[in-house]
Amino acid sequence: MTMADGQGPYGTTRFARPAVKAMRGYEPGEQPRRRDIIKLNTNENPYPPSPRVAQALAGLDYRLLSLYPDPLCTELREELARLHRCSPREVIVGNGSDDILAMCFRAFVDVGDRVGYVDPSYSLYPVLSEIAGAEKAPVPLGEGFSWKPPPGYEAKMFLLTNPNAPTGVLLPAERVEDFVKSFGGLVVIDEAYADFARENCAYLAIRFSNVLVVRSLSKSYSLAGLRVGYALGCEALIESLLKVKDSYNVGLPAQVAALAALRDRKHMLRNVEIVRMMRERMRGELEKRGFEVAPSETNFLWVRHPRVPAGELLRRLKGDGILVRRFPGEKTGDYLRITVGTEADLYALTGALDRLLPQ
Repeated sequence: MTMADGQGPYGTTRFARPAVKAMRGYEPGEQPRRRDIIKLNTNENPYPPSPRVAQALAGLDYRLLSLYPDPLCTELREELARLHRCSPREVIVGNGSDDILAMCFRAFVDVGDRVGYVDPSYSLYPVLSEIAGAEKAPVPLGEGFSWKPPPGYEAKMFLLTNPNAPTGVLLPAERVEDFVKSFGGLVVIDEAYADFARENCAYLAIRFSNVLVVRSLSKSYSLAGLRVGYALGCEALIESLLKVKDSYNVGLPAQVAALAALRDRKHMLRNVEIVRMMRERMRGELEKRGFEVAPSETNFLWVRHPRVPAGELLRRLKGDGILVRRFPGEKTGDYLRITVGTEADLYALTGALDRLLPQ
């Protein structure tokens, strides 16, 4: 078969399932190869991980790379269990939190099951739903990006990003708990940004048998390049996920680095505090320039300008070497999501905005 038979790497092919042919697929944020670009588009942490991570990787015996890693991430699960004061049997580790989310669909969602999620939220959710052949049942955000499930809402599984992405708005834990108590299905609480927020819902995973809390080490721990995520839940839920996970889903360097990062939480917490401080500084600078800024409990801001279309801002900032993110759509197209960067990044961003915004 030639490449033409397959119509290219992202075209259609006669071998694809009908559902896959109809899918658009997940579109990740741009990852430029140039080093002189200011990346404020994919919510990475602008500050490096703990020096202990570098030390642990430098001390790794390279000969061990010829062997498969621990398939159960035993040490990592034990460390996470200590952190969350639970049993290692209530923890699973994945190749990033996306890996955990995919496991949830493999373990709990049959063809035709209803899968709910907030709209807008993480754009991977509808993609995973389509892959699974599930019925998508989004719940739109209300005024001020608030969220409330409609009376009598039912689904097999509900994915709740908290704090929300892309808006950054936090749903109070008390409200989340009320939903968990009233909802008959599985609630997957995606807490990728929880370390930047004033509260979290990790306790719900230990208290309720219909809750999984999914976390990432990409954001607060600055390990996006190594892809490590995990989930907390009752033993029965974790056992189901273990049955469907890939065989050796987390590489040895990632396990070693994650363990070192978790053992230096002080470093992570210092970085988080700096990001929070820079977030509020960036909010003030953007509001000073006429932007409307949603309340954020994350490492990014969700903003719009009343006089300049988001698409134009995106294009002109990119021309100045600054990447931000826009999500096309009726509810999201007027907004930009801007990652909190360093002081130098903020200086470059405000300088570019001063040149392009109408005076």
